Amino acid sequence: MTPTRELVSTDAALADLCRALDASAWIALDTEFLRERTYYARLCLIQIGTPEFVVCVDPLAIERLEPLNALLQNTRCAKVLHAARQDLEVFNDLFRVVPAPLFDTQIAAAYLGHDDQIGYAALVTAITGVTLAKAHTRADWSVRPLGAEQIQYAEDDVRYLVPVYEALHEQLGQAGRLAWVEDDCARLTEPALYAADPAEAWRRLRGGADLAVANQQMLRALAAFREKTAQARNLPRGWVLRDEVLYELARAAPQTRAELSAIPGLEEGARQRWGEDLLACIEAGQRAEPQRLWERTAPPTPEQSALGKQLMETVRTVARENELSPALLATRRDVEKMVRGTDPTQVLRGWRAKLIGERLTALLPSKMAP
Repeated sequence: MTPTRELVSTDAALADLCRALDASAWIALDTEFLRERTYYARLCLIQIGTPEFVVCVDPLAIERLEPLNALLQNTRCAKVLHAARQDLEVFNDLFRVVPAPLFDTQIAAAYLGHDDQIGYAALVTAITGVTLAKAHTRADWSVRPLGAEQIQYAEDDVRYLVPVYEALHEQLGQAGRLAWVEDDCARLTEPALYAADPAEAWRRLRGGADLAVANQQMLRALAAFREKTAQARNLPRGWVLRDEVLYELARAAPQTRAELSAIPGLEEGARQRWGEDLLACIEAGQRAEPQRLWERTAPPTPEQSALGKQLMETVRTVARENELSPALLATRRDVEKMVRGTDPTQVLRGWRAKLIGERLTALLPSKMAP
């Protein structure tokens, strides 16, 4: 593949590029972005690779990114990424939809005996023998102009993704595991994974089980307020209010601005800016219908512990039989759900249902089997 050194930086050039790629069966894809100071990621560079060429797109210079969105949603063209979750979040921030269909080389590699969290550089070395440079790992990709070495570094993120994808795809086909990878990758494109509904923001928080029911409702209201504020101001959640401050507010349930001043970690600026809103959240929680959101999980009974060990040993056995990491089949959390009589959806759907789900279900007492 012949590298380029000029960025695609005009609307016309992007439209031409996307038109040229429209009939591609697949493209390699990567991004460079900043997120430390914002709620929504700032997309700074998009790298695209094919067997014929590699190119970098400058989204900071382009006004109309619609042709790119159309390409990313082209269902005839697979998008190949490594450890795709963060990149998908970036595209969802930008387009409110994630690229599909997807092929994640980190997921794919795990089904061929590689570590299930293998990094891109390690995978490139394992498959191609090439050692990638790390000089620009922490570069500020929003600064222009980009240097030649930076562009080279960015291009390499998709240049070698091309042969990596080709090798993995062929090996998966030979092993009869391509459908397994496609199933897992399809789950990564489900919109619910990237939804940021303020009403559901409480699910991110830990420690709620220590609070009384009314205080849990306060914590939910406070989490929703923080999420809406962070989105509206495009600030990281922690820059609005830290998790521990939300918890202290819900625990202490202040009723006045004076009482707010006693909340540990609540800075004066936040009290002045959002004091009335925080008190309103406390009041809303007090008025809300009592409903326990966080449950304290009871320790497993001796019978449950014994069953859990039996299930995990079965997982490890099946993993050895198929030369897979046990975590690819079922996690300890999946097993804990089964032991407690909860449906571990991942284990009982798709290809896992036959390979491991049926064997695990057969070990459950009849009253617990789904």
